[in-house]
Amino acid sequence: MPVSEHLTGEQTRPTRFHPGSLQDPGAILLISCYELGRQPLGVAFPLSFLQQSGYEPEVLDISIQELDEKKIARARFVGISVPMHTALRLGVQVAERVREINLACHICFYGLYATLNADYLLEHWADSVIGGEIEAPLVQLIGVLERGDRAPIPGIARRQQNAGPFLEKLSFPVPSRHSLPDLTKYARLEQGGEQRLVGTVEASRGCKYMCLHCPIPPVYGGRFFVVPSEVVLKDIRNLVGAGASHITFGDPDFLNGPAHSLRIVRAMHREFPEVTFDFTAKIEHIVKHRAIFPELSALGCLFVVSAVESLSDVVLGHLEKGHTCADVVTSLEILREAGITLRLSLVSFTPWTTLDDYIEVLEFVENHGLIDQVDSVQYSIRLLVPPGSALLKRPAIRPFLGELDQASFLYPWVHPDPRVDLLYHEVSAVVEEAACSGEEPVKTFQRVRELAYRMRGDPVPAGVPAGLDSVKRRAPRLTESWFC
Repeated sequence: MPVSEHLTGEQTRPTRFHPGSLQDPGAILLISCYELGRQPLGVAFPLSFLQQSGYEPEVLDISIQELDEKKIARARFVGISVPMHTALRLGVQVAERVREINLACHICFYGLYATLNADYLLEHWADSVIGGEIEAPLVQLIGVLERGDRAPIPGIARRQQNAGPFLEKLSFPVPSRHSLPDLTKYARLEQGGEQRLVGTVEASRGCKYMCLHCPIPPVYGGRFFVVPSEVVLKDIRNLVGAGASHITFGDPDFLNGPAHSLRIVRAMHREFPEVTFDFTAKIEHIVKHRAIFPELSALGCLFVVSAVESLSDVVLGHLEKGHTCADVVTSLEILREAGITLRLSLVSFTPWTTLDDYIEVLEFVENHGLIDQVDSVQYSIRLLVPPGSALLKRPAIRPFLGELDQASFLYPWVHPDPRVDLLYHEVSAVVEEAACSGEEPVKTFQRVRELAYRMRGDPVPAGVPAGLDSVKRRAPRLTESWFC
């Protein structure tokens, strides 16, 4: 069911505010909107901090649950987790419904995209916004609300109270997951024709790199924070106990702190030798730390997701990615030698991407046998320029930008070649249809390739792209496609 369908239901009259302690069960409600088909850490971590402070929140994950109006009606504080653009778009729909049901409750948006859009959220829906390491300010905010004062709190923006993100090291408890839907409701690992339950953990937050199009640098400013290894391992232990046999490390980049990461996966493998894992890392890190990948493979690493974005060195330069097309080839060789799959993520459409660039990516994917290692949605990803993006400081993008569309939380842009924008719309339609029908990747790839060649005015290459001999030979993947 589409996430947006969970926002409808029986209409409930707005309630009046009823005084009571925020320590009452259900007085705090935490809502996750979307976390890539994963059990949401954007709720699990804040929940553990609040429980440790004596509160008894309730939780909802509207990506798989109906919006529970009874929970909303009795809440005095609603926290909405928006770590990504899709979550924010859904989060404002949630906030509108919350206001209809419960006029007096405090609405707090938190996460990366809350910080980037703080002014607009505070103007329309939010009573507060928190960014960065949100858990400590969240607990402080609830304490302030309990006392009935408006004392400024570091990291919390409120109406007439501006504040930047909170960037201080936290003392982490183990994420609390018992109130969340169980792992069977979330994305699974698909490998060899079988599916396995997946648990997601974080070993670090933030990122020390400053890629221009990423939402993390405007919030974290090149800083990252590690979660203590004993906390991560206890979380893994709990997830394995709940049935997980594969772990996704949800860090923005698992190799920001390679010694820390290796320490965790070594300990995990000693305790759970059958458990496999995946993580995300920059191409730059794959090249730099090439020596550790044979060990990572032996410890159970099945695949690495990397934000390749483009094979055009011009585009990569504009995004300040820190790698080149040649580095992508090197990374592919490093991982293949180690027996690890490279799963590429792309920003297929940017103001600088030409039709030749787009087709070059398709040819690269086919020639290197990667059709099964690129989720079809990646061919339709368009550069997102949200408020606060570091790209806005670069003159190179200004000729293409329109006025801020604040209601959509982005700056629209137009490509100088109208054919590229037309291709974007046509590919998006094909990819959406393929996702709904469960079409095989090789068939979707062929349709996208035909569109691209015809848009350039060239004959489509003869023959069918090299497909997959057997489902059992397909590269390991998660069953939820990547969206932003």
